[in-house]
Amino acid sequence: MAISKALIVSLLFSLLVLQLVESNETVDQVTGYNVSLSYTGARINCPVRCAARCRLSSRHKMCLRACGTCCFRCNCVPPGTSGNAKVCPCYYNMTTHGGRRKCP
Repeated sequence: MAISKALIVSLLFSLLVLQLVESNETVDQVTGYNVSLSYTGARINCPVRCAARCRLSSRHKMCLRACGTCCFRCNCVPPGTSGNAKVCPCYYNMTTHGGRRKCP
């Protein structure tokens, strides 16, 4: 009887540990890639942050698309409508194939 109780307890403990490990990874609904949340704890609301960042842009849709890509990859959007990009190093250093800054 003692062996079966120990077996049940160890099985429950291993299931708990497995659940905790899997909870740090989520599958992105757009790309299908696993996104680890352990480095920040949570994803920011990219559409809301990018709408605020791009609200004064002359090319609003293009700004939202580029900002959304950068936000998803970096989990950061600089404050304000322009500038301040150095607040988010990943956002600031992302470039296009032509070497220009990708993120608005």
